Amino acid sequence: MAELQDFGTLHVIDEQPPLLLPFQLRAHHCGISVPDLEKSIAWYREHLGFGLEYRTSMPMVPFRGAFMRRGETRIELFELPDATTMPAERRDPVTDLRTHGTKHLALEVDNLDAAFQWLSSHGVDIAMPPFEAHGLAGCYIRDCDGTLIELLEHRDGRGLFQPSKPPTPNKENI
Repeated sequence: MAELQDFGTLHVIDEQPPLLLPFQLRAHHCGISVPDLEKSIAWYREHLGFGLEYRTSMPMVPFRGAFMRRGETRIELFELPDATTMPAERRDPVTDLRTHGTKHLALEVDNLDAAFQWLSSHGVDIAMPPFEAHGLAGCYIRDCDGTLIELLEHRDGRGLFQPSKPPTPNKENI
């Protein structure tokens, strides 16, 4: 029998933005520092379906970078010489909460069960197995460098995707 977990409460507020601002706003990308740029490019391509949009560099920092894109979602990967490695507590979704700052990259999927099964069968490091609470289903994985990624499916009708349907098997997803 699975261990019962307390996921707390969720109160839907749906507050409208309090001010009308003279500009539009949306997320553009999430930046992730990596120890090996080429290895990370390959991981995001092979495991999450991101394509390489462009490469970048900034000699004054210095870093080499790459923007990866899948649809409207972008990730910036950057490699700096002599960067500090990620502390072990940052690799766990629960202990990482004890450190201030950005916690993880969250990506919405249309079918969490199918995504988790495919990623698991392709050797992706699982940080937290699937859970469901408050109309949301999720899990946490780690990229090839230990960065936490949350995969999230809205099962309450509030997400970007329609309710889950099993994917049609084809050569790419088998």
